[in-house]
Order: sequence, then structure tokens, then C-alpha cells
Amino acid sequence: MDIESAWTRALKETEIIRARVQALITTSATRVPYILLSESAINQGDTVVREGEVYVEKPSLIIPPFNPQFNGFELDEAEGFRQDSFINFLIVRGVTIPSLRYDNRTHKLNVYEGRLSGAVQYYKELLQQKENVDTGLMVGPEDIWQFSLMIFICTQITRNINDDIRRLLEEYHKKER
Repeated sequence: MDIESAWTRALKETEIIRARVQALITTSATRVPYILLSESAINQGDTVVREGEVYVEKPSLIIPPFNPQFNGFELDEAEGFRQDSFINFLIVRGVTIPSLRYDNRTHKLNVYEGRLSGAVQYYKELLQQKENVDTGLMVGPEDIWQFSLMIFICTQITRNINDDIRRLLEEYHKKER
């Protein structure tokens, strides 16, 4: 599968079940824990559970020097999805992502013995019981989980736009005084 098809498929098949409540910190790195559920390609009827966290460096509208980095996304391991290809793919389409520095750390890779819908319900309830407002829950294709994870991170960054604009205006007005 080429990168264009993978991206299009991820956009169609990624579903954010539960976004994190807390906004990302725009002045330093933010730890964004996640649970990504995927239908197992190997064991029909089971669900792959990927738990981890992405560290996003200064996710604001003010973009630091152009040094895109996607660590821990295994982009170099998947054929045709090398990191430089992925970055070029986004840039050519006019997709600019604030920060451009993302460090994914997958902590657990498990199998939930049951259908995806059961896994979604189980993890939604688990996060609610723990009153966990930091962890995002999403569904996406197993073979292109990296794309689903980036889509999730991008949705979290866009939630900061109002705060970023307000901060930019405040800084501008301070300089004018």
C-alpha cells in the first residue's frame, strides 16, 4: 500500500472515541497518553490494544525551526513509510503540524479477546472508572496505526488554537506598549 492510500484509509477509519480533556501545554513538552484499538489482522474477532504516550514538543501555532522528528512511530520499519517520505507527504499536501517533534513510546501491546466494539466499551468504562481525563482512546487500522496516532495528536493540537491566538495577541500588545 502506498503512503497516499494509507493516509486516506487512516482518515476514513480512524475514530476518536474519547479525547483527552486537558489541553496540550504550548510552552513545553506535553505527555499525551493514549490507547489505540485495532481489529486484529491475525486473530479474527480479537482486538489489538496499543497503549503508550506521545511527547509533543511545544504544540503551538508558533512553529519552531523546521526540524521534523517522528521518533518511535516505526516509520522506517514499514515499507514505503519512511520518516522522510511521511514528512514530504504532509508538506506537499500543505499539512503543517505545529512542533514537528513527536516522540512515541509504546508501553504495552496486548490482545483483547473479543470484538472491537467490546474493547471500545471496556476501555471507555475503564477510563471513566479511573477518572482518567488525560488518556485518549481511539480506533484505527492495525497496519497503519502510526497514521491514526498522528490524526489523534493533530486533533488535540487544534483544540489549542484559541489559546494560541490569545497568547499571540497578548504578546503583540505587550511589544506595542
